[in-house]
Amino acid sequence: MLHPSAAPPAPPPEVTAAARPCLCPVGHRGDGGKMAAAGALERSFVELSGAERERPRHFREFTVCSIGTANAVAGAVKYSESAGGFYYVESGKLFSVTRNRFIHWKTSGDTLELMEESLDINLLNNAVRLKFQNCSVLPGGIYVSETQNHVIILMLTNQTVHRLLLPHPSRMYRSELVVESQMQSIFTDIGKVDFTDPCNYQLIPAVPGISPNSTASTAWLSSDGEALFALPCASGGIFVLKLPPYDIPGMVSVVELKQSSVMQRLLTGWMPTAIRGDQSPSDRPLSLAVHCVEHDAFIFALCQDHKLRMWSYKEQMCLMVADMLEYVPVKKDLRLTAGTGHKLRLAYSPAMGLYIGIYMHAPKQGQFCVFQLVSTESNRYSLDHISSLFTSQETLIDFALTSTDIWALWHDAENQTVVKYINFEHNVAGQWNPVFMQPLPEEEIVIRDDQDPREMYLQSLFTPGQFTNEALCKALQIFCRGTERNLDLSWSELKKEVTLAVENELQGSVTEYEFSQEEFRNLQQEFWCKFYACCLQYQEAVSHPLALHLNPHTNMVCLLKKGYLSFLIPSSLVDHLYLLPYENLLTEDETTISDDVDIARDVICLIKCLRQIGESVTMDMSVIMEMSCYNLQSPEKAAEQILEDLITIDVENGMEDICSKLQEIRNPIHAIGLLIREMDYETEVEMEKGFNPAQPLNIRMNLSQLYGSSTAGYIVCRGVHKIASTRFLICRDLLILQQLLMRLGDAVIWGAGQLFQAQQDLLHRTAPLLLSYYLIKWGSECLATDVPLDTLESNLQHLSVLELTDSGALVANRFVSSPQTIVELFFQEVARKHIISHLFSQPKAPLSQTGLNWPETITAITSYLLQLLWPSNPGCLFLECLMGNCQYVQLQDYIQRLHPWCQVNVGSCRFMLGRCYLVTGEGQKALECFCQAASEVGKEEFLDRLIRSEDGEIVSTPRLQYYDKVLRLLDVIGLPELVIQLATSAITEAGDDWKSQATLRTCIFKHHLDLGHNSQAYEALTQIPDSSRQLDCLRQLVVVLCERSQLQDLVEFPYVNLHNEVVGIIESRARAVDLMTHNYYELLYAFHVYRHNYRKAGTVMFEYGMRLGREVRTLRGLEKQGNCYLAALNCLRLIRPEYAWIVRPASGAVYDRPGASPKRNHDGECTAAPTNRQIEILELEDLEKECSLARIRLTLAQHDPSAVAVAGSSSAEEMVTLLVQAGLFDTAISLCQTFKLPLTPVFEGLAFKCIKLQFGGEAAQAEAWAWLAANQLSSVITTKESSATDEAWRLLSTYLERYKVQNNLYHHCVINKLLSHGVPLPNWLINSYKKVDAAELLRLYLNYDLLEEAVDLVSEYVDAVLGKGHQYFGIEFPLSATAPMVWLPYSSIDQLLQALGENSANSHNIALSQKILDKLEDYQQKVDKATRDLLYRRTL
Repeated sequence: MLHPSAAPPAPPPEVTAAARPCLCPVGHRGDGGKMAAAGALERSFVELSGAERERPRHFREFTVCSIGTANAVAGAVKYSESAGGFYYVESGKLFSVTRNRFIHWKTSGDTLELMEESLDINLLNNAVRLKFQNCSVLPGGIYVSETQNHVIILMLTNQTVHRLLLPHPSRMYRSELVVESQMQSIFTDIGKVDFTDPCNYQLIPAVPGISPNSTASTAWLSSDGEALFALPCASGGIFVLKLPPYDIPGMVSVVELKQSSVMQRLLTGWMPTAIRGDQSPSDRPLSLAVHCVEHDAFIFALCQDHKLRMWSYKEQMCLMVADMLEYVPVKKDLRLTAGTGHKLRLAYSPAMGLYIGIYMHAPKQGQFCVFQLVSTESNRYSLDHISSLFTSQETLIDFALTSTDIWALWHDAENQTVVKYINFEHNVAGQWNPVFMQPLPEEEIVIRDDQDPREMYLQSLFTPGQFTNEALCKALQIFCRGTERNLDLSWSELKKEVTLAVENELQGSVTEYEFSQEEFRNLQQEFWCKFYACCLQYQEAVSHPLALHLNPHTNMVCLLKKGYLSFLIPSSLVDHLYLLPYENLLTEDETTISDDVDIARDVICLIKCLRQIGESVTMDMSVIMEMSCYNLQSPEKAAEQILEDLITIDVENGMEDICSKLQEIRNPIHAIGLLIREMDYETEVEMEKGFNPAQPLNIRMNLSQLYGSSTAGYIVCRGVHKIASTRFLICRDLLILQQLLMRLGDAVIWGAGQLFQAQQDLLHRTAPLLLSYYLIKWGSECLATDVPLDTLESNLQHLSVLELTDSGALVANRFVSSPQTIVELFFQEVARKHIISHLFSQPKAPLSQTGLNWPETITAITSYLLQLLWPSNPGCLFLECLMGNCQYVQLQDYIQRLHPWCQVNVGSCRFMLGRCYLVTGEGQKALECFCQAASEVGKEEFLDRLIRSEDGEIVSTPRLQYYDKVLRLLDVIGLPELVIQLATSAITEAGDDWKSQATLRTCIFKHHLDLGHNSQAYEALTQIPDSSRQLDCLRQLVVVLCERSQLQDLVEFPYVNLHNEVVGIIESRARAVDLMTHNYYELLYAFHVYRHNYRKAGTVMFEYGMRLGREVRTLRGLEKQGNCYLAALNCLRLIRPEYAWIVRPASGAVYDRPGASPKRNHDGECTAAPTNRQIEILELEDLEKECSLARIRLTLAQHDPSAVAVAGSSSAEEMVTLLVQAGLFDTAISLCQTFKLPLTPVFEGLAFKCIKLQFGGEAAQAEAWAWLAANQLSSVITTKESSATDEAWRLLSTYLERYKVQNNLYHHCVINKLLSHGVPLPNWLINSYKKVDAAELLRLYLNYDLLEEAVDLVSEYVDAVLGKGHQYFGIEFPLSATAPMVWLPYSSIDQLLQALGENSANSHNIALSQKILDKLEDYQQKVDKATRDLLYRRTL
């Protein structure tokens, strides 16, 4: 059977022998350790272009000025472009800082471009451009060496030599462990280098002088750190220029290596005169190379006299001369001509010694000779001829030599690049192994009538791997006739610029305003074809090859081209056989295919048939299969149609040749089956994820960076694209061949026992194989979309809801930029770490001893990547990566191309397609996909990971867990309609699981409520089986509808079995929120009124009014309070009288509501809740009083806004005081009468205001009119003499007359108030009080020491008793024998007399005392007389 080269290799790369560091410098040709084994089989290689095709380099430019070159004529010497490369000695070691790191360069005229590359990390500032003023760089004149601390670049121009010191990568970083994804290049600080430092540059001396026509050179670093430059001498031979070590002062020296004429004749014989003549010296070197040995250096010179000379620099003598023509079969013509185009390369192996590779150039032919340097004990050297290899290509550009192979680069007669390699010791008849070069883009674009020319040309121009950025930019600049344009453009920006430029040119050429659509199409195609041709021209120019770069430590071969770098990777066995030239296929070793020779012959014969079919398929036929795959049609039918077309157009009997070759296949079914199995990457076990935790952390971190650069990612993915493209063609041709076999039938082809069914089975296995490769090929060409950072963050939030962010496939690490295909994105973000961890999970040897072998490693990586991309494999990391990086359009296209024929991961694909539809706003399609995916839960790894909870507990069935995740996703995105529909569907799945039922119905309720579907929300609420969830939802319903002011719905819902809960929720909310911004009390009032529960409605409004007075100290609050009390009063009036009562709500807002924080005292301790609170019943009369009090509060607030703050919760007694202070005496009296309170505060207050007015100024007078106007006076006096004081006294007089009480209490309090403030009593008041209680007036006079007034009062009172003015004292009958008895306040009079008598020295008091005594004497006499008269009358 076939050797499993294409199947995913299980073992990691083989351990290779670590290269021994050699003393000699490592030049651009590469000396060093033995090349690692390239594998048991020698196969073809494939060229893959590097990543800079689409990512242009940004060069930093520096000018190198050399003193002494200013007078040279710039550009006098024209050299061809050249290129070279340098590999670090430890570039193949797994744990080296310089792993997979190398430098390459290009020279052109006076310019040197240096670039450092890494396959592991992205290097910053890694490209520099040096311009040598007045000098031209020698082709191949760049040599790089490394020491422990430095990388030293030796540069040669036609006039100068230079040494450039740069830090070694191992010295640039603190740790050998590199964990960053990008690092600084060694060129980062090149701007600090002083190029004019005389220690590091030197003019080439005129004597001996450089040979004017030679470009040969070599340079090296001695063991002492000296820089040595070897150049052809103008007079023949070699001269060596030495710069002292950079850190040790010294002199520049020049050594000339030249033989004397006698010695030259002895060693080499006489030269033909044709060479001697006037031409350059015969020993002028055409190619130079150096090999360092301990403290010496052997310089090898291949001269134009076809001889190889070996010089010892230390001894300054020629150690060996060998005539190369001795190894050339036809040498007569060559001996008479000077050699041109000869090339020399060295390869050193510690085990095998030094190999010397010579290329002898002759017209129309060339020959490679490989020698081994042999030395004797007497230091005599000779060459041991190993091999001679002949080639027919004309122009050799470059070749590289290893200890086993020769790699050669040619240009053939058609100017096509040709690269081949051969093992110079072990080969089959000198057969070279081919390298399949990347062809230039198609010269013509075939555009069908149904295709848009612009779209087709843009697709061809910007398909990854077609054109370089540089070629497109140059074509754009030429096409726009030199218009200044910004050429530092991204891939997408360049595409826009190209479109704009071509369209502008097209519009500028149009002279007519109207023309047909066909004419416009032809014109459009003409201009796009013109631009495309321009791009082709520049693409061909930048694709011109310059050199080979081979790293013997890793076996990596690169091709250095004018505009970019390309890499060579090995072909798999199937691709190798299919692509191999026919002549090579005839000589292919059958044992490399299978141990069974018959099977191997069958396979080779089958490949020949496929090759012939492929060559017969035209472009139109190829399009048929492409369109069949694109349109999701059957590949079998497309193959059948192509076969029909092949038979129809078969004029050269090609189909007969194929049929005859088929006859040679012994067992076609077995051969086809082997081929299919070889190309099938389907596995039953998914690749393990992540690094082996048993490995040390530093090893895991180091491996995590392996092949992590964008360059490596690009190469790997181009390799996958190449494999997929090739195998798509193989599968296409295999399908056509199988259709041919079906047509021929059993009788012609199959032997006995062969079944038609077996062929059908193979046909049905080939079609999915073809579609798989088509899909991978499509993904390798499909560009990823640039995603803004905020979109990535939003996507990450959505994935966190699904709890998938711990998957490496879903974490977007960076902003996706430039022309990155989705396969490249997948490799860099996800697949690479999985592949590397798998490669090194079970190494055959310790990792520290493991060397990297590029052909093996790249083959394994591409193979594993194909396995991860293979559609029918169980894992779906690729799809997860696209989803995690927001590549929704590409993901949707991929799944739609996958779905019709691949039945693996169906549920996962439907789920991810649903995510795509969500992003594009197609919600119903997304919902349909999510529902379809539900049936696959428990069957697929991705869906199992999706439903896995963080704590690992399974709380419900897997399908319900899936529904829960999707519902949460839809909720976060904000799609309530879809949530409702999906939750409704999930309810049927829940069955008797009441917890899941409750969760789903709660979800339905919530989103109905969010959408404003109040009735549906209520219906969902009533169906929630969990009472606690139901109560929560009910609370939410109340709050939300209140906030939306949708109170009618809230009131009218029936609330079956939920009535008390609703009331409790609304009451709790009413007592917990601000009264003026929420109307929960009014809602509760409406709720009870709607249900005719008027007593509860009244209680609610009364509580509302109480709280308004207590908490809302505003005029609006007092107005609402009055309305609340009126509403409560109306409610009670609607009830039968015996039930018209309510319980007064608790004061102080002490409500037993859940969640309320406990009340604490000043020490922070919880206060004890009040116990045994006395219940107070309020009836209609009580409510009427409260209504009256509320109205009076409002009246006060309207009259005096400053009283609003205290009026709301004031009692009736407090309100009286406030009213009196405001001057609202009528209102105060009304309040007192309502609540049966004494009017004393009113009279005292009014009396005090009268006092203030009595002694106040004009301001007080003006202010008094405001409150006087608020009281209803009995009559208004409008005379000018009337003042505010008069009106106030009159109001007081009116009240005293109007509101009379027993004991004349109000007169007493008024007079007491006046006397206490020392205010004389008004006559009207004295007269008024004399009428009702003169004795009390006397006592008041005595209390305030008004003795004179008391004397006058006593006198008047005695006179009144005696009959003089008795009517003024309210005495109806004065003293008389016939009248009722009269009395005098003797006690008070005695007190008066005593007070007067206390100050006997005061004559006035004595006079007053005497006056009273006289009055009393008179009174006594009259009383005595009246008594006698009375007694007399009684005796009659």
